[in-house]
Amino acid sequence: MSQQMHYQPTPQGPAGHAHQAPRNGLGVAALILGIIGALSGIPMILFWLAGPLGLLALIFGLVGTSRVKKGQATNKGVAITGTILGALSLVLAIVGVIVTVLAVNKAVDEVNQEFDKQSGSSSNIKDLGAGKSAKYNNGLEVTVSKPAPYTVDKNTLISGHTEGNKAWKVTVTLKNTGGKAATNPLMSTDAEADGKKAEEVADDKHGILHHDWEKTLDPNESDSVDMVFDAPPTAKELSIKITPDILLDPANWKLAL
Repeated sequence: MSQQMHYQPTPQGPAGHAHQAPRNGLGVAALILGIIGALSGIPMILFWLAGPLGLLALIFGLVGTSRVKKGQATNKGVAITGTILGALSLVLAIVGVIVTVLAVNKAVDEVNQEFDKQSGSSSNIKDLGAGKSAKYNNGLEVTVSKPAPYTVDKNTLISGHTEGNKAWKVTVTLKNTGGKAATNPLMSTDAEADGKKAEEVADDKHGILHHDWEKTLDPNESDSVDMVFDAPPTAKELSIKITPDILLDPANWKLAL
């Protein structure tokens, strides 16, 4: 008597493959990273953490959602939620970057303003005319007079004047309008005539050796020095740059000749 063999078919999934467990790992990872990223983005200062976590959550969530569509995963809701939280984390990170940059810029501006206030820097010191004053926040005021022709005495000339050029004299006045004494006035002076360097003329009355400024200016005290500059005979403009203190910005005058 023959015996018949009976075989039970092995359960198979789609396309004849053996049944596989759902691949839900990426969807779960997206949800976890999305939650951490979103929570990190709320304080904004942690944008550097929210951004990368949000990006990973978004990528994992999209891949996890794709697996659900292919029938490889069963956690559609988890994957979609992770994707949404990842996108939210990126938005919060971007907002955090913007807010942080604005806050830093504001802080830098406040520091610069405080420094300017303490050092006396001012922006109202460019392209000034004759008789106009450069006013600094620390109370210093620098004024340059209108140029006046100056006749150079060759017998007393030391340096700075070229034969055939014209010499022009200006009076530079430094005044302390602040509430406390000002020290180290007028650190440097430079001049140009029609864009070319104008040498300062030195003789027995003028020149750097005669820049006998007061070492300290008390409140409401002023001091003046006459300076002579050499310029070509055809020069139409004398530009003078004065830096009253090493911590201050230079002031500029454009003077018609």
